[in-house]
Amino acid sequence: MEQNTPQVASSNPLSKHFRQPAIYLKLPSDGKYWTKDSLSIPPSGEIGIMPMTTKDEITLKTPDALLNGQGVVNVIQSCCPDIKDAWQMPSIDVDATLIAIRIASYGNQMDFTSQCPHCKTDQDHAIDLGVTLGTITAPNYEVPLKVDSLTIQLHPQPYLSLNQTNMIAFEEQQIVRSLGEVEADPIEAKKRFDEHLAKIIDMNISLLGSSTKSITTEDGTVVTDSDHINEFFANADTKVIKKVQDYLKELSDIANIKPVGVTCTNEECSKEFPINITFDYASFFV
Repeated sequence: MEQNTPQVASSNPLSKHFRQPAIYLKLPSDGKYWTKDSLSIPPSGEIGIMPMTTKDEITLKTPDALLNGQGVVNVIQSCCPDIKDAWQMPSIDVDATLIAIRIASYGNQMDFTSQCPHCKTDQDHAIDLGVTLGTITAPNYEVPLKVDSLTIQLHPQPYLSLNQTNMIAFEEQQIVRSLGEVEADPIEAKKRFDEHLAKIIDMNISLLGSSTKSITTEDGTVVTDSDHINEFFANADTKVIKKVQDYLKELSDIANIKPVGVTCTNEECSKEFPINITFDYASFFV
C-alpha cells in the first residue's frame, strides 16, 4: 500500500533577491491616531519603505483606482509592510509616506517644470525630495478648541474619510461644469444647483465630523458618537462652524508641504520664486 508523502513547499532560491526596504521613515504622527492593528511600528520607531513593483506603477496609472483611493492604498501597503490598513492612515502621514515611496523607487531627485512668475520663462528644476520630507511636521492636535461652553477635541482625518471628501469635491466640480450645459433650461439648472449645494453641505459636515474626536459640554459630558457629532455640526450656529473651520485650517497649514524656493534659470532675471509640490499621483510617480 502506497503511503502519501507530505508535499513540502520549496523555498524560492531567488527570494534573497526580492526587494528590501530602501529607506526608513519616522511618521510625522509618531504612530498616534492610527486605529488598533492598522500599523506595526518596529522598536526603532521607523517603518521600512520598499521600492514599487511593476504592478504598483501600473496601479498608479489606472484612473479609476486613483479616483476611489484603492490604488493609493494598495501601493502604500505594498511598499510599507508595517502599514496593515492604509485606509486608517492619519492624513498627516499620507504625504510623507508617498514621498518616501517615491524616494525609495526613483531616488531623491524630482524634476519639475515651472514658469517664473517674474519673467514668465518656462524652465526645469531638480528638487531634493529628501529635504522636502524633512520639513514635514505634524500639528499639535492635543490642544483643544474652546467654543462658547464647548470643548472640541480634534484629530487628523483617516485617509478613508479624506478620500471620501475628495470624491465629493470631484462630484461637486462635475455638477458645476454641468450647470453651464443647462442654462437654457431653468428647471434643470435649479435641480443641478440644489444637488450642488447639498453636496457642499454634506462635504463640510463630513470634514468637520471626521476631524472631531470628541466634544465636551459645559456639564462635563464627553460626546464621541460620530452620529451625534455630525448632527451637532449640521445644526450648529454658523459662528461655531467658522471657528472650527479656521482652527482646522491652522492645523492643516502646519502639516502642508512647504513650497520649495528655486532660482530662475534665465540669467537676465535670476530671481527666486517658490514651487508648490502637488500630488497628482499619476504624474508624481514617474
